[in-house]
Amino acid sequence: METSTVRQRVLATLDRVKREAKERRPRVDEAARAFDVFLERVAAPLCRQLVQILKAEHHLFAVFTPSGAVRLASERSGDDYVELTLDTSGDVPCVVGQTRRVRGGRVLDTVRPIRVCPVGDLTEDEVLEFLLQELAELVR
Repeated sequence: METSTVRQRVLATLDRVKREAKERRPRVDEAARAFDVFLERVAAPLCRQLVQILKAEHHLFAVFTPSGAVRLASERSGDDYVELTLDTSGDVPCVVGQTRRVRGGRVLDTVRPIRVCPVGDLTEDEVLEFLLQELAELVR
């Protein structure tokens, strides 16, 4: 293949990548702002409600709110938790849940989106349903 053809294609690819990154930055910034509101108004209060209910049922969990996340962790094993964070690696930034369960010497990690949608479109019911599915695995 001609060097000039390869060079043209490389330059076109680099140009496309720069353009896409420039277009993507405002979307990521907006998603980060929406996620902060989501954490404050939806995720953290919902996790605190779950903790109170779980404690009443003798399942000891705690809520942690590190910067940019909310974590619902077992008090028996700090290695067992569900954490909600913002994933900005895809075309549409979305809220993902990471669940970690330690069983014997095995560590089971799963990461999946709650729903691929703009952060502001995620409903409290969807978050609750996700957390309940993941908690079912942690309380077994």
